This record gives sequence, C-alpha cells and structure tokens, in this order.
Amino acid sequence: MMKSKRVILSVVLFSVLLTGFAAKLSAARKVIDVIKIDDPITPVIAEYVVSSITAAEDRPVECVVIEMDTPGGLDPAMRDIIKKIMSSTVPVVVYVSPGGARAASAGAIITLSAHVAAMAPGTNIGAAHPVNMGGEKMDETMSRKVVNDAAAYAESIAEKRNRNKTWAIKAVRESVSISENEALKMNVIDMISPDLDSLINDMNGMKVTVNGRTVTLATQGINPDRRPMGLRENILKSLADPNIAYIIFLIGLAGLYFELSNPGAIFPGVIGALALIIAFYSMQTLSANYAGVLLIILSAVFFLIELKVVSYGLLTLGGIIAMVLGSLMLFDSPVPYLRLSYSVIFTMVGLMSAFFIVLIVLVIKSQSRKPVTGHEGLVNMCGEASTDILEKGKVFVHGEYWNAKSRSLITKGMPVRVVAVEGMMLTVEKAQSAERRE
Repeated sequence: MMKSKRVILSVVLFSVLLTGFAAKLSAARKVIDVIKIDDPITPVIAEYVVSSITAAEDRPVECVVIEMDTPGGLDPAMRDIIKKIMSSTVPVVVYVSPGGARAASAGAIITLSAHVAAMAPGTNIGAAHPVNMGGEKMDETMSRKVVNDAAAYAESIAEKRNRNKTWAIKAVRESVSISENEALKMNVIDMISPDLDSLINDMNGMKVTVNGRTVTLATQGINPDRRPMGLRENILKSLADPNIAYIIFLIGLAGLYFELSNPGAIFPGVIGALALIIAFYSMQTLSANYAGVLLIILSAVFFLIELKVVSYGLLTLGGIIAMVLGSLMLFDSPVPYLRLSYSVIFTMVGLMSAFFIVLIVLVIKSQSRKPVTGHEGLVNMCGEASTDILEKGKVFVHGEYWNAKSRSLITKGMPVRVVAVEGMMLTVEKAQSAERRE
C-alpha cells in the first residue's frame, strides 16, 4: 500500500515538473516579430507586411508588432494589408511610434484594423480623407462616391474591432486628427506605451479575437525579433520614390536617344531600354500622369528630329519646354510625398537639355565636316607635279602618283592643288605653297 502511494506521488511530481518544463520551453520558443513601416503605404510596403505576417503564421510567434510612422498611402495597398490582418491566425499589433510619429490617412485605418492598437506619447492619428493620387480633380458625384465608400470601410473596420466607429467616419469625412491621449479616451486605441518593451509588458494577459477564436496574449518576458525588409524589398521601395523613378526615366530616354543618333553603340541602347522598363514599373505603382509621360517622350523626339531637320533651334526649344511641362505634370499629386521635388526637376531638365544640345552640336559638326578619306578627301590637298601638265600629266599627292590634268600649263616640280576628282583623274591647279595636307 505504502509502495503504491509512493509510485503515485512520484508520477504526480514528475508530471508537474514535466508540465512546468514544457511551459518554460514553449515560452522560450515563443517570439514577437516586429516589423517597421516608416514610409508611405505602397504596394511594396503592403507586400512586406503581408509576407511578414504569413511567415509568422508558420512559426511559434505570440504576435506581430507593426511599428508605424506613415503619412498615408495608396488605397489598394492599404486594403491588402487590412485583409491580411483580418484573416491572420496570429494577433497583429499596430504601434504608432516613436514620439512624433503619425498614423495618417491609410495608416489610421490600418491601426483601427489591428487586434491591438497602441500609440507612443507625442503621436497622432487620423486625417483619413481620401484624395486622388493622380492629381486630377474629381467631379462632385465621383468625389461623394469615393468618400462614402471610404467612410463605410472605416466604419466596418472599427465596428469589427469594437472601436469608435463614429470617430472613424469623422476621420474620413472631416479629416479629423487626434493625439494619443484623445485616441485612448475615445476608444480609438487600446493603450499608450512609451516604448516597445513597455508595450510588450502592457499587452500581457490581454484577450483578443483572432480569426474567430479568443486568444490571451502571453507576452511577459518575450524578446522582440525584428524582421527588417530584405534586399529585394528595399530596392523596390527605393524605386517607388517619384524622384528616383523620374531620374531613371530620363536616363532611359537619354540612352535610347544616344543609340538612335549613333547606331551601333549598343551599350547606351541596352541601358536605356532597361532603365525605361524599370521606370515604367515605378510609375505604375505611383499612378503617374500619362500626359506628363507623353510630353517627356515628345521632348526626346524633338531632340532627335533636330538632327535631321534644320529648325534653327526651334525643335530644341520645343523639346526643353515639353520636358519641363511633362516633368511638372508627371506626378501632379495633392499628396506631398508623391510629388517631384522642384530641385530635382530643374536639375535634371538642365542636365538632360545640356546633354541633348551638346550631342546635337557634335553630330551636326560631324555631318558637316569635310571627308578626309576616299576620293572626296583629296580635294584641296597639295602635292607636286611629277611631269609637265596641260591636258595630261602626273602628280604626286598624299603619298601616291595620280593622273592629272590642268587648264593651264604646270611644269614639272611645281606645287599643285587638287580642285576636283573624276574617277581616277585629278583636276589640279598651281598652288601658292608646297605644303601638303596630312
């Protein structure tokens, strides 16, 4: 009997120890993935966020924290991120930080969609009124449709997360923006945390609904695992900058222009074609104005035609004007981060205009230069009469003996100058000096 009790006690103690060890092992394996958004919301950023959450779903991750500081971004990219957050099997936390950061426009709606929404002191959220990224002014009916759609979307997101849907509608319709303290009071966010470590501790024990099931966050003591962008995503993010896209576009045009004006160079043509394809990819993600694109292409066409048509500089002037207008129209967006910098525009227009003008001058000079090879190159060359010349004779010109004729008598040894070439016969005249053209 005593022996049985000892066995049972041993089993119980072993089970308790095993359970505790398993719990510690599980806690040790758990991580918190941290990703950072400190740029406008673009398709590249959306791809980064979506892929990061997808990767977290296949690992022992307690939650994914998105540190956010964004002025807003593109509606399709925002919706891709929100759809992934809504369907995620791991909790997603949006943390507006550090101090001075903002979750504006698309960032505000993404924050509302998170399982846990938090802000650092000195941050703000809101101003989610939709704007037309292409810069064209929408008519009243279309504008009303876009605003109604955005307001309904924000309301549904807030309602799904039990957050202040009245404020969500006002953020869209009236572009209201509030501080972190107001956001907490108005039930827009769940907490205010001064830093990431505090946020991790503050979340411990919170209950959230993740994909239809209630999950209690156990974040105490878990170290954050930062998941930065990869090389590919960083490159694509750089290409989503309108200034970078604009410079690459002009480099592409310059490369093709050089190839067309100097056929056979090959390298400029290859670089130009590649640059144009990359630029068109960038402009697609940035909603470029097609009129601006066509005007810049037209400017390159004007410069190219200048090589063939004598316009006394009118085509060159037209090309410069078209390039300036096209550059100003290319990314004519009401959103500052999607507009070209004026310093970049005028610097690049100046450089490209100088490049085209110098190339035009060089090509025109090369076309008007007198031939220095072949029969045409003999004209105006000086030599020496090898025999007496009247109707027929011989001269020594450019290291060769030629049959020659003259309208007046030229005696042997006198300097001569070639005035015409007819087949293998040179027409010569007396020269003032015996200098030979090399």
